[in-house]
Amino acid sequence: MSTPQALLNAPEGGVLTFGETMVALRGSGPLKLGGSMNVSIAGAESNVAIGLARLGHEVRWAGAVGDDEAGQLVLRTLRAEGVDVSGASLDPEAPTGLLLFEPRLPELTRVHYYRAGSAGSRLTPEAVECAFAARPPHVLHLTGITPALGPSAREACEQALQLAEEHGTFICLDINFRSRLWSTREAAEVMRAWAPRVDALIASDDELPLAVPPGSEGQENAMAETLLKLGVGEVVVKLGAAGARVHPGSEGGECGPLHRPARAVRAVDPVGAGDAFGAGYLSALLDGEPAEARLDRAITTGAFAVTTPGDWEGAPTRAELPLLTAQPGTVVR
Repeated sequence: MSTPQALLNAPEGGVLTFGETMVALRGSGPLKLGGSMNVSIAGAESNVAIGLARLGHEVRWAGAVGDDEAGQLVLRTLRAEGVDVSGASLDPEAPTGLLLFEPRLPELTRVHYYRAGSAGSRLTPEAVECAFAARPPHVLHLTGITPALGPSAREACEQALQLAEEHGTFICLDINFRSRLWSTREAAEVMRAWAPRVDALIASDDELPLAVPPGSEGQENAMAETLLKLGVGEVVVKLGAAGARVHPGSEGGECGPLHRPARAVRAVDPVGAGDAFGAGYLSALLDGEPAEARLDRAITTGAFAVTTPGDWEGAPTRAELPLLTAQPGTVVR
């Protein structure tokens, strides 16, 4: 088990993440009425990868895409954002997944997945082994989305956890529960088994019960304390409009829990805010920042994300981080 401070002395291997990244089509209204659609990409892990790359960190994405034009769009976009995709897999027998966003009401967007049998769901443990063999990572970033995609993707996650432990890699897990992919019972079975092996666990307040043992569900502080006693390095809780809180472990040398309020911004699109938050938190961890500064950067990057349509398009660069503290109406020249 690594501590945030240990990251400063760990061998430089960058951040490794993997999962399914899909082609994303965003409509301007109800899909049944037709109309034009904006074409981009979307995926929780690649969103984090882009967020970290924009903040100046070395990051690799080792997911799988189909050997098709959609897959080339995914890889081209990630390369353009500075993400290393040399470990990505091309699957000639399965397509790249598809995601449709349907704005239905001013504050309601419906999401339609077309990912059953996709290349991302067929990611193999061998692909993860190759990524570690090429260069063991400094940090392994996982989400609860990838193991929900299918048996092969879940085995790839298990292999990544095992290799990370063998190499002393810092492990970050964002629960990122998706009810369209698996049930709370299935998710809890996996998350509860993984949690004690994790150095930093990130979850929204309603996801936290999925990581604690049965019967331990309850107040946030009690659940966080349970996880810390089980071996989790630190617990980071996203509270939406109420900000976020970190419960540091005793080995991290921090006092806690610590809370930071959300930043007041004009929200345009909440999609991708949690991934941007995770990228900001990991970025500050990699910089050796204390818990207070880690939360502050995570909340800042999350705030940037909601001000721009898209999964990752609003992620800030390091030079842009101070912009949210500028006076309203300021013109930056």
